[in-house]
Amino acid sequence: MSGLGEIVSGILALALVLGLAWASLKLMKRLNVNLGAAPGAPGLRFLRALPVGPRERVVVVAYEGEILLLGVAAGQVTLLDRRPEATAPAEAAPRDNPS
Repeated sequence: MSGLGEIVSGILALALVLGLAWASLKLMKRLNVNLGAAPGAPGLRFLRALPVGPRERVVVVAYEGEILLLGVAAGQVTLLDRRPEATAPAEAAPRDNPS
């Protein structure tokens, strides 16, 4: 019977560890802890990434009031565009159909 007791004890210990990990993640989310931010750049926010090749991607980040469009390849980062964060891309105006 000690073998069954050890298995039950192990399962309960695993459940306890998983429960603590889940509760910690929920607490971090509630407190808005950002683990993805670099320590030296607290204003840096990742917004979106789009893969454009096997090792290349276009990345959009926000930093100090600006939106930066970056081209990222193996060993290289290139600034493609920079815009103020407050401006949104202009929506296409509806065209009048003369027909």
